[in-house]
Amino acid sequence: MADLSVNICGIKSPNPFWLASAPPTNTGEQVMRGFDAGWGGAVWKTLGEPIVNVDSRFGAIDYSGTKVIGFNNIELITDRPLDANFKEIYEVKKRYPDNVVIASLMVETKEEWQEIIKRSVDAGADGLELNFGCPHGMCERGMGSAVAEEPKVLAEITSWAKEFSNVPVFVKLSPNVMDIRDPGLAAVSGGCDGISLINTIKSIIGVDLDTLVPKPSVGRESTNGGYCGPAIKPIALHMLAVLGRDPKINVPISGIGGISTWQDAAEFIALGATTIQVCTAVMHYGYRIVDDMIDGFNNYLDNKGMHSANELIGKAIPGFVEWGELDLNYDIIAKIDEDKCIGCGLCYVACLDGAHQCIHTRKGPCNAWHGDPDHGFGPRTEVMPPVWHNGGETAMNHVPFVDEKECIGCNLCMLVCPVPDCINMVEVSHSGGKESWKDRTTNGSS
Repeated sequence: MADLSVNICGIKSPNPFWLASAPPTNTGEQVMRGFDAGWGGAVWKTLGEPIVNVDSRFGAIDYSGTKVIGFNNIELITDRPLDANFKEIYEVKKRYPDNVVIASLMVETKEEWQEIIKRSVDAGADGLELNFGCPHGMCERGMGSAVAEEPKVLAEITSWAKEFSNVPVFVKLSPNVMDIRDPGLAAVSGGCDGISLINTIKSIIGVDLDTLVPKPSVGRESTNGGYCGPAIKPIALHMLAVLGRDPKINVPISGIGGISTWQDAAEFIALGATTIQVCTAVMHYGYRIVDDMIDGFNNYLDNKGMHSANELIGKAIPGFVEWGELDLNYDIIAKIDEDKCIGCGLCYVACLDGAHQCIHTRKGPCNAWHGDPDHGFGPRTEVMPPVWHNGGETAMNHVPFVDEKECIGCNLCMLVCPVPDCINMVEVSHSGGKESWKDRTTNGSS
């Protein structure tokens, strides 16, 4: 069994699985139950001058029978007294000395930062997370994501925190920027010990078509909120990878954004995260999901021959390059397993209407491309009459077939196929070596 313990900024954690700063870390009682369930650390729900929250705070998107693929909240930072929060942090650290407690903080003035940092450290927090990511409510007051949009301000406040703190300082970044490197480099220039990303994405989750008020509705009004959950994972992975491969970002990263399973966690770690933080999945399924995360991640590391979670950190970064560095000579085609095909026709329809018309049907009139294979380079100005293919063996009439010379290897058919491993993308060998667009422009052949 692999060693899942990690060390981030000098903070030792029994595993890389942390609870993110959110409703699941709102109280000491919740955090302790999270630790009992197996979570290695918790980032406390953001502390600051207590505010008043509204009722009707959450909204969600369901898709094709799956609940909460995307989640939206308009809740702000803690509305509980700071004295209660700091007392709970102290008690949690006393009872769970081996688990990590990070205090998430958001205030305005330098004096307020000094005071709240001192209280957090005195309460026993292992580290601080400066919340420069909240995209609603607090940014209207000059805090949260408003700071992330001003790199100079971000760097200055980070330097204040480093001046006042004797524990590691993480900066939590907002995705609501043009280039994540701008706030990331500002955080490093301010002296941060680590970076957390991403926070939620500014959004409107939907509109109630009966009342014509955006959701979640607060009476007859609503506002933009923070979008999170499984749907934002690709955005989070990209921003993580952008910072993970930048040599100027020389601090460890705690990855956040749509993590629900051990596979998600492993992907974040492979793209450079030392720890990962989870919120929406816990709100959906409870603290118990960490059991599957720990077991699955352990088995994955064992199968990879890795003895420690640390061995996976950043392993996928070398494979993340700019488009202009990709191999233009790499060639794959779709192969359909006739024994597994159920004849649903999804691959035929998807290829016909959404790709390159290279998959043909035997079940009826076929509208795929029947001319000479040209990958669509030639003009196609007419809708051609359908062709009826000879089905051959009756048992195989339901199985579509691929015009391999016309196939461009886009993956769409494989992605829409409901049967595992029925359609596979197979590499086609070629005599030429790797050649990228960058190579072609350098050689003057683009």
